[in-house]
Amino acid sequence: MVEIISKRDGSRREDVAMKRLIEQNRATITRLADHISGGSYSAGKAPKHKPQAKGLIIHSVGSARPTTDASPRIRISLNGRVIVVDENSGRQLHHIGDLRGRDGNDVFVLATKANQYFSPVDEDIAAALADLDGGRLGPDYGEEQLAADIGNRLGMT
Repeated sequence: MVEIISKRDGSRREDVAMKRLIEQNRATITRLADHISGGSYSAGKAPKHKPQAKGLIIHSVGSARPTTDASPRIRISLNGRVIVVDENSGRQLHHIGDLRGRDGNDVFVLATKANQYFSPVDEDIAAALADLDGGRLGPDYGEEQLAADIGNRLGMT
């Protein structure tokens, strides 16, 4: 046997009767809910007051930066990113490139469009560091020497 249930227009007769019963006994239901919740049911239904700005301390993150001159320095991070940082604030100013492992050696890869970087370095920086792109690091030429060469070529000495 198959029963076909179709949706009628409007609410079901049982739902209408239940809604009417709840509305007729709204005061009693509210009183019981307040008794059980210790008054927090009605307190939760009360209109909320908007917070007043009087006495609050408002901190704007963007405007609190010091206006001292930047002191740029080349840093190679632990994950191989070669970046220019401000020594005064520790903030990253530019991403120069990365150290990537190829054939067991670390290779410096300059952040250019040719190397498929989303945000490449400026053309002036790319021209100054073009011959370092693809250079291998080894025991005689390490990260410190690479950072010093980049700093010298960018005039950060």
